[in-house]
Amino acid sequence: MPQSTSSPEQLDAVIVGAGFAGMYMLHRLRGLGFSARVFEAGDGVGGTWYWNRYPGARCDIESMEYSFSFDPTLEQQWSWSQRYAPQAEILTYANHIADRYQLRDGIQFKTRVTSAVFDEAAGRWAVATDQGDQISARHCIMATGCLSVPKLPEVPGVDSFAGPTYHTGYWPHEGVDFSGMRVGIIGTGSSAIQSIPHIAEQAAHLTVFQRTPNFSIPAQNLTMTREYEQEIKDRFPEFRAQARDSGFGLASPANELAAVDATEEQRQREYQERWDQGGLGFLLSFSDIIYDVNANATAANFVRGKIHEVVKDPKVAEILSPKDYPIGTKRLCVDSGYYETFNRDNVALVDLRATPIEAITPEGLRTSDASYAFDCIVFATGFDAMTGALNKIDIRGRDGLALKEKWAGGPRTYLGLQVAGFPNLYTITGPGSPSVLSNMMVSIEQHVDWIADCMTYLREHETPTIEATVAAEDDWVAHVNDVGEGTLFPLANSWYVGANVPGKPRVFTPYIGGFNVYAEKCRDVAAKGYEGFALGAAVR
Repeated sequence: MPQSTSSPEQLDAVIVGAGFAGMYMLHRLRGLGFSARVFEAGDGVGGTWYWNRYPGARCDIESMEYSFSFDPTLEQQWSWSQRYAPQAEILTYANHIADRYQLRDGIQFKTRVTSAVFDEAAGRWAVATDQGDQISARHCIMATGCLSVPKLPEVPGVDSFAGPTYHTGYWPHEGVDFSGMRVGIIGTGSSAIQSIPHIAEQAAHLTVFQRTPNFSIPAQNLTMTREYEQEIKDRFPEFRAQARDSGFGLASPANELAAVDATEEQRQREYQERWDQGGLGFLLSFSDIIYDVNANATAANFVRGKIHEVVKDPKVAEILSPKDYPIGTKRLCVDSGYYETFNRDNVALVDLRATPIEAITPEGLRTSDASYAFDCIVFATGFDAMTGALNKIDIRGRDGLALKEKWAGGPRTYLGLQVAGFPNLYTITGPGSPSVLSNMMVSIEQHVDWIADCMTYLREHETPTIEATVAAEDDWVAHVNDVGEGTLFPLANSWYVGANVPGKPRVFTPYIGGFNVYAEKCRDVAAKGYEGFALGAAVR
């Protein structure tokens, strides 16, 4: 439904992205009487769960926690089939949300927002799409996701391979049959760790090309029992409150004991219990794992020991064991049979640190010591995280300043919600907020609710704009950096710091001070009349 360029449609808000953030934002704004439209590049809802359909894709947050809490009736009526929901089931849930709250007529699919330019005289955003839409919106809300721009490996000949190639972040909706194929997969991050066991079961042979090994904890996934489900549902208010009052937005209890103060017996018992429980709760084994190098080493050594227990070939186990960064400082992975897969006769591991890829060829690829022939290649090479989706849109604030230009030295925000010089522009789970270091559903709800309350406040006070001040932005960026430097996270070359994208500024992007601490700060800012924000007329 393209709009005429001569007469832009007037809306209270444009929302970019129809994942869980964009859908909940639309639902909240409609309930408050705001006019809003969502623009979505795909032809369906679900965001990351719409695009990431690779074999074995599933959430690394438990199903009972990775769900909306805003509607108690929804909580009670929806049931999950597994402890960790697979991609298809989460996408079904997303579609249920769209239908249950009648959101589809407010979403324009197969449409990319190409530009958003702030009109200072009108105090409104001029938004344009690749379908010719021209919208004038009072508010522009970016629900573009933190991991939504796939990236290819930086090697010569990436487009030269004669056979089919697939990226885990942009998987064919019809699926891929690897039966009888010689398959190469590049990368051993989360999507590779989930997909490798499934591809290996189908393929005639699978060769895994690893540059950096990752720590992974078994999911210990199980069929959801009605008894467990009902136990959580009977105490959902308490369960949700516990998650919101935690550092990672998770209801899993954290151990307050420091690893350096524990005995060796206590450490081994706690790590084993967390390993048997499975999942990201492993990082909650002790209170100092992400702060103290010596404490972290005890956790890392335990996991490396498990890798050597599982993988039969000691040389392969050693290659799979991370040694040059602290555990948890790259995204901790959650798997189902990943390390066991390397015991299969049809799976080989290539250490790219010893023999780097020199080029992708029409037949396959070539490393420094061998050539490999494949029928297809899978790129599990990650994303341009946190800022990639925002930088792909031409966003311009006051005086025509491009967001990409302002962020040339790294992203700068106030609370991860707004950017100085860009009035009424909101970034849901943006840089400088807990985002990827939290349960995303908890962070999404918190941000959407804050934005909805803010827009209501502006309307009630007849205030057309809200904008982060430079001073507040500077203070918040400094605080995010200080908190990050107080942890072990900067010691890893991770996508948290943009190290996976050549030329990207090395900045620790998410806020690691704790979801509960962050949410309290946001509440306090709002209670003080939006402290750190300039509220006023459309023109300075």
